[in-house]
Amino acid sequence: MIAFLNDSMLWWHWIILGIILLIIEMNLGTFFILGLGVAAILVGVIDLLFGTSFNTELLIWIILSLLSIAAWFKWFREPPQTDSGQSNYRLDTLGSVLEEIEPHSRGKVKFDSPVLGNTTWHATAKVKIAKDIRVKIVQINGQLIEVEPV
Repeated sequence: MIAFLNDSMLWWHWIILGIILLIIEMNLGTFFILGLGVAAILVGVIDLLFGTSFNTELLIWIILSLLSIAAWFKWFREPPQTDSGQSNYRLDTLGSVLEEIEPHSRGKVKFDSPVLGNTTWHATAKVKIAKDIRVKIVQINGQLIEVEPV
């Protein structure tokens, strides 16, 4: 099988495969297959310029595909949002404690910028937080915000 592919697989087959993968990517819109298609086109160009064997082409395609997948996960994939209740608000919002917060009890916090349209919220914490201590949001659970000291 490898000998057959080595004899019959030409440079333009790789470019056609790359174009097919790019068309599939346009229909999916995930940008994941984009790297596989570009890698196949690059292998076709390398085969055209250097006349490599099928084993070498396959190895180059696998390496380029793995590099594109690694790049996708490292730089291009959108970081996951919190799925904490009804909000995906930034969890690094800072505020000051207005009413002391006992562990697993409610207190009051005033945030520097509005959170879900309001700057003052009831909040809970896993540790005791005194009045006027700076805090940040850890999690939003419906109408209750969990904070921790900065």
